[in-house]
Amino acid sequence: MNKFTALYRSSVGKKIIMSLSGLFLCTFLVVHVVINLFLFKQDGGETYNRYSEFMSSNPFIRTIEIVLFAGLIAHVISGTLVWLKNRASRPVAYEMYQLKDNTTFTSRTPMLTASASLVGFFLVIHLRTFWVPNRFWETAPQSNYDLVAAAFSDPVYSLFYIVALVFLAFHLRHGFQSGFQTLGLSDKQYKWLIDSVAVIFWLFIPLMFAAMPAYFLWFK
Repeated sequence: MNKFTALYRSSVGKKIIMSLSGLFLCTFLVVHVVINLFLFKQDGGETYNRYSEFMSSNPFIRTIEIVLFAGLIAHVISGTLVWLKNRASRPVAYEMYQLKDNTTFTSRTPMLTASASLVGFFLVIHLRTFWVPNRFWETAPQSNYDLVAAAFSDPVYSLFYIVALVFLAFHLRHGFQSGFQTLGLSDKQYKWLIDSVAVIFWLFIPLMFAAMPAYFLWFK
């Protein structure tokens, strides 16, 4: 058994994979929300459609998309394995550090498990609503902008989207900070900086995403 395999089979290794993949997925949120802001441009969706087409046809972007999907799978699998192991045995200690010294109380509450489960369910619905038609239904009559507008004109879907974002914000608030902590990068000297950047991910980005259904449902 090589060192990498041994590390991954340990609780520490799974948490490291979960942290790295989670932080990598956070970078995608920034790109995603920036492109989605073009939905608010008053040009009938022309700019949004242009950037969406670029994202779906550029070979480099498509490669990054595969890497993102792999990161998502790694994050889900590692998180699930850590949760199952913690559930099967009392989490007294890891090989390299004490759990009680490296995680907050919220990381061991049912709320975190519920948020992760709902976020996972939300991603499935979200991909089915937007990504699948965009990638596999090339004969679909709607443009990407029309697809978004139609989805967010549905009060039920919009409400589900906003509620899911609340749980996503909770998940990001815990995950972003604990990711740095797991990797040993949460030095007290820079904790204020990590906490400040975390606000962008768990508060401002979810709010910008929530503005989309609010815009199409009530203002468009």
